[in-house]
Amino acid sequence: MTVPGQEVSVFYQTGTDATDSIEYVVTLPTFRRPEHLLETLKTVVSQRPAAPFAVVVMENDADGMAGAEAAKQFLSAHRVNALVVIAHQRGNCHAYNAGWAMALATYPNLHGIAVIDDDEIAGPEWLNGLISVQMETRASIVGGPQLPVFEDSARVIVKKHPVFMPHYETSGPVPILYSSGNVLITRSVLQAMPQPFLDPSFNFIGGGDSDFYRRCRKQHFTFAWAAEAWVAESIPSRRTEPSWIRDRSLRNGAISTILEHRANPGLGGRLKTFAKSLALLAISPWRGVDLWRRTGLPSAGLYHFHVAIGRLMMEFGIVNEQYRNPEKN
Repeated sequence: MTVPGQEVSVFYQTGTDATDSIEYVVTLPTFRRPEHLLETLKTVVSQRPAAPFAVVVMENDADGMAGAEAAKQFLSAHRVNALVVIAHQRGNCHAYNAGWAMALATYPNLHGIAVIDDDEIAGPEWLNGLISVQMETRASIVGGPQLPVFEDSARVIVKKHPVFMPHYETSGPVPILYSSGNVLITRSVLQAMPQPFLDPSFNFIGGGDSDFYRRCRKQHFTFAWAAEAWVAESIPSRRTEPSWIRDRSLRNGAISTILEHRANPGLGGRLKTFAKSLALLAISPWRGVDLWRRTGLPSAGLYHFHVAIGRLMMEFGIVNEQYRNPEKN
């Protein structure tokens, strides 16, 4: 299949229902996590929505192929509608684009696609929860919480840090979403938005999902939150280290600057963004003290400072590509 800007190939396909009967597709990108991928798949195939659904696994390690092999072995042992594809160009945006485009091409009558990552576990009513809120709100895109599960139980207190906290608490319409790790995107969005859906320039820094949502909002698509449609995200010990949390905060700041530059191009827009970054830096001590007080977590007090610094670093072209070296991410 041809996907704009990249090469995609089918590795494995199976099905118990006709492709034109599939109404929802769960897309699952994977990169060098075959063991956890199997745990994710167990919770995905156990979902019981009212409508037929399929699973599309996107292998993004075309050299190793451990995820594709593991998915094939698992899926062949279950009665499930499934597809395993290879996104030959590395990068999370390439993986998402491959899966979403393949879902559209393979299942012509789908109503929407859900997304879960290979380091997450779906709650028992995850898919039903996303679908129910979408039907109730008629939102174009519905997101849900990614609840952290820490490998190092002694560091569980860091769940109060902003980098791990869900963006919303209650179900219903919201202004916008920020993550693609737990989301349902309706067909109308995928048909209207140009491909590639996610901009590959965000492959190794993240933020391709935020950029996509901003472009969707400009097209008047709407958003909602499904508080009960949770997934549990496995957090390795390295992600609780102060250096990783600092780098993630800096990266968040850099992404916000990139998105603002895109929204307001030109010298005037850049000057406005730069002034905003300086203002955020100036007030970061007070915001940090307030965040420290509310969370009881001293390290959280540095979050707004690091975000402001990340914004300013981006003005000089300095961005931390956390996804460039996955073994360190």
